Amino acid sequence: MSDSIFFAPDIRQHPFLTEDESQHCVKVLRMKEGAQIVVTDGKGFFYDCTLLQAHPKRCAVGIDRVTQIDKTRNEHIHIAFAPVKNMDRNEWFAEKATEIGVDEITLLQCRFSERKEMKTDRLNKIIVSAMKQSQQAYLPKLNPMIDFGHFVRSSFEGQKFVAHCYQTPKTLLAKAYRPNEDVLILIGPEGDFSEEEVHLAMDGGFLPVSLGENRLRTETACLAAVHTIHVIDQINPSSHLQNSTNPILK
Repeated sequence: MSDSIFFAPDIRQHPFLTEDESQHCVKVLRMKEGAQIVVTDGKGFFYDCTLLQAHPKRCAVGIDRVTQIDKTRNEHIHIAFAPVKNMDRNEWFAEKATEIGVDEITLLQCRFSERKEMKTDRLNKIIVSAMKQSQQAYLPKLNPMIDFGHFVRSSFEGQKFVAHCYQTPKTLLAKAYRPNEDVLILIGPEGDFSEEEVHLAMDGGFLPVSLGENRLRTETACLAAVHTIHVIDQINPSSHLQNSTNPILK
């Protein structure tokens, strides 16, 4: 596979690269018409394409071959966290979690949140870039900021955990998680969840967990949670797991 992968979410209906992707293709990589490129739609497919029109604002491509990529794991990993004030740290988590493998990220507005609102455009670009850099075919879903109380009352089919630092009974995440099952993990702001929020989550079926003895920054805790799930699932692979590519000729 090419080292450079381009993203076009609607490539089947509209075989063109976006303006950002077109500029990178033509201005940065200096690709010419006739060049062979690889595109993903972020929905599980890679497209071997020919560059038909090398325009810095709208590259046209021809699809030569389509390959469906099976997911390398069965579980759906969802991290819901309260973004910190420093945007670089939020972006760092989104980038690294995408590289390791996360399916969904939700931004929480909590009582002690440092951010009461947050635009997702920049964070989405970071996630797309990380997906391409790590040569993945699935784009994680980024949800806009939502009130904590409203979120924990919404339905979720899978295991649910709330990580907090209060000195109350908790189970280590690595021991609480059942391998190869969908999972949602709540991570609080720098000042932690309020006690009321922890109880509200527990009333909603969330099991209180610890990520270890050390107190972690929000973005570190988020990444530690993602990595913990991956390690457990790799040690206990699902018997139903498929890991293959299926070429589909155009």
